[in-house]
Amino acid sequence: MPRAVRNSGRQWAVLAAAVAASVGPLYAFAPRRQAAEADAAVLAEPLPDRVPPGVTLIVGDPVTRWVFEHNGWDKQLPFTLRWAEITGGPDTTEAFHAKALDVGFGANVPPIHAVWVGLPVKIVAVREKRDWQGHPSWVFGVSPKARLASLKDLKGKRIAFSPSQVQSQVVLQTLLAEGLTPKDVTLVELPSSIGGDVYTNALASGVVDVAPLGTGIVAEKYIRKFGRDGARLLPHAPFRDDTTFVYTPVDVLKDPGKAAALKVFVRWWARAQAWERDHPDELAAGYYVGKRGLSPDDAKIVMDAGIADIATPADWSGAVTRQQAAIDLLAPRMNHPRFDAKTLFDRRFEAVAASAPESKSAESHPS
Repeated sequence: MPRAVRNSGRQWAVLAAAVAASVGPLYAFAPRRQAAEADAAVLAEPLPDRVPPGVTLIVGDPVTRWVFEHNGWDKQLPFTLRWAEITGGPDTTEAFHAKALDVGFGANVPPIHAVWVGLPVKIVAVREKRDWQGHPSWVFGVSPKARLASLKDLKGKRIAFSPSQVQSQVVLQTLLAEGLTPKDVTLVELPSSIGGDVYTNALASGVVDVAPLGTGIVAEKYIRKFGRDGARLLPHAPFRDDTTFVYTPVDVLKDPGKAAALKVFVRWWARAQAWERDHPDELAAGYYVGKRGLSPDDAKIVMDAGIADIATPADWSGAVTRQQAAIDLLAPRMNHPRFDAKTLFDRRFEAVAASAPESKSAESHPS
């Protein structure tokens, strides 16, 4: 009998240890969970309307900056708008972490990747193309040194890959369309943000066989420079690759002053997108020629790639669905947890962006 009691005591000790081991992490994660619940409560409240004195928003969006300054809109805002020359998913995420940026603009993967690296962000505006099939955003460049007749020949090839950027989705979705997996190719991690010509130079030198290139001037310059050596472009399968977002850290939205300023900014940002679409010649001459130093012919190539086709949808449901598809595609292949795409979107801003006037005149101003 005493032995039975001692065994029972040991069993209870084991059970207690097991319970402690299982419950311990719950207590460890409790502050994080409580913080997430507190954030959700804040984000469920209506957006504040009053921008208090002294508020500053730091925004990384060079094209929108030019549109604002060209039209004098930045001087009409009830807050200070500072611009940062920060673009691309990796640099934007780093700037968010350093609190050097409040608002970023980019393709659909960077907000997803930000969540995966522990940075809660929210999408506050959506941009897409009205004719996304006629104006794809990405095409595949083929190295002059590669033996590749079509994307059906991708097996065994080296493909440029950037996990935190939309290029990763373009590559993985293409492999899926061709009946391949990442194990059938060699993915060469190469963030395109480390230099404007990093992908095209990698192709030309034979470091990679294939790389996703932006349509328009990037792809055109690649062929112009290396086409005589055998460089080629191949379209990817007909999947949508055009969605881009304005997104911000949750901490910005938790600040009532910045949230109110962001509400104003999003309305003006949507106005700027309509202005770009309606003034392609003015944008080409002023920004791409005057600011970026492109030739008029090259600026026209940029416009023809779809600038005049952009739209800001009044309903974000399609964008949410596409983000979920991106998460479901990327998560298992990049060893990240799947999550609900709805949590990425702050749909309080949906009506704000939709309320921006569509008039071609730059004289009317959104309030």
